[in-house]
Amino acid sequence: MPKIAEKVTVIIGDIVVQTVDAIVNAANNSLLGGEGVDGAIHRAAGNELLEECRKLGGCPTGEARITKGYNLPAKWVIHTVGPIWRGGMYREDEMLYRAYQSSLELAQKYDIRSIAFPAISTGAYGYPIEKAAGIAVRSVLDFLRETDKINNVIMVCYNQTAFHTYSEALLQYSRQ
Repeated sequence: MPKIAEKVTVIIGDIVVQTVDAIVNAANNSLLGGEGVDGAIHRAAGNELLEECRKLGGCPTGEARITKGYNLPAKWVIHTVGPIWRGGMYREDEMLYRAYQSSLELAQKYDIRSIAFPAISTGAYGYPIEKAAGIAVRSVLDFLRETDKINNVIMVCYNQTAFHTYSEALLQYSRQ
């Protein structure tokens, strides 16, 4: 396996307990909390996170914003907005790829060495897991090929199916 792929790990777990420099929040455009990963991160981080997010004025799909981690083990939370799946005819693949790239660009800017991602857009936003996993892994590996600053990326999966799908995608894309 190439050295770049060795920087990426796929696990089943809870993103809010990851001991990394930054966790990524699969946020909605308002950044003011929601369901799933977004709600869990806001609850775990505490009210200060919501107050800081209010000052950011939202975030367009495919972009990312950064806040402090507050009560989380991670120092930072990178909030990114993935696309809602609408059948694949509305640039969803491009926007999901950009969500990962934008998050990693912020990580590099803030000298973040370790980062944990959820399966962006695969919950309430309905993105097909197989498609999302391939885009996520390809985006992360593409970015890591261009920098040596980030040395630990964890893909945190919420169940066995997601774990298997992201692991297979990592194996497939690391061979290319």
